[in-house]
Amino acid sequence: MPELIVENLTKQFPTRTGPLEVLRGISFQMNRGESLAVVGPSGSGKTTLLHILGTLEPPSAGRVVLDGVEPARLAPAELAVFRNRKIGFVFQDACLLPQCTVLENVLVPTLAWGAAPPEAIQRAKELLDRVGLSDRLGHRPGELSGGQRQRVALARALINRPVLLLADEPTGNLDRTTAEQITDLLLDLHRQEEMILIVVTHSLRLARRMQQIRQLDQGLLQNLSEQ
Repeated sequence: MPELIVENLTKQFPTRTGPLEVLRGISFQMNRGESLAVVGPSGSGKTTLLHILGTLEPPSAGRVVLDGVEPARLAPAELAVFRNRKIGFVFQDACLLPQCTVLENVLVPTLAWGAAPPEAIQRAKELLDRVGLSDRLGHRPGELSGGQRQRVALARALINRPVLLLADEPTGNLDRTTAEQITDLLLDLHRQEEMILIVVTHSLRLARRMQQIRQLDQGLLQNLSEQ
């Protein structure tokens, strides 16, 4: 059974003139180790799709099943635990806490139930070594470059060993050289961790590095290519 199953996913938003249908019957499946880029024009619903996959908002109809669980059926407290343990997020802005060190930022997802255990601290250090920041553990975000901050965000997204990693324009704020470096790192970590990777992007350079590319337009997700 695939780790991610999306069936007939629909999303509508109420407006004064009637429901606005952003997603219309989207279906696809993915397994660990697979990667997908979702492209499309601004306003096509890419981020909405990502938010539903990430359990940040519910679908209007259809369902998402991740690792054998349908998150929409969980109680709020159970859903928060599920999201924390099963899903990692990387955004265009690294969204780091400015008052915390690099190491503390990576550990944030492990603090939901108290102090970070020793094994979490060790994993955080290992991840930061893998992203090339082992010498920046005590630095704060303001002391880092944009590319370094995004490396911290990648390490933070992986700290709990998620099944699904969602990246929303992860290279959107970076220059071309740094964007290529972050893309290389993202794909290296994807291979090492063997999770499902879904990237929403306007960058065709980034999209072409994924195993599959699908275009979201007029609420429909169309397969463009498969390597």
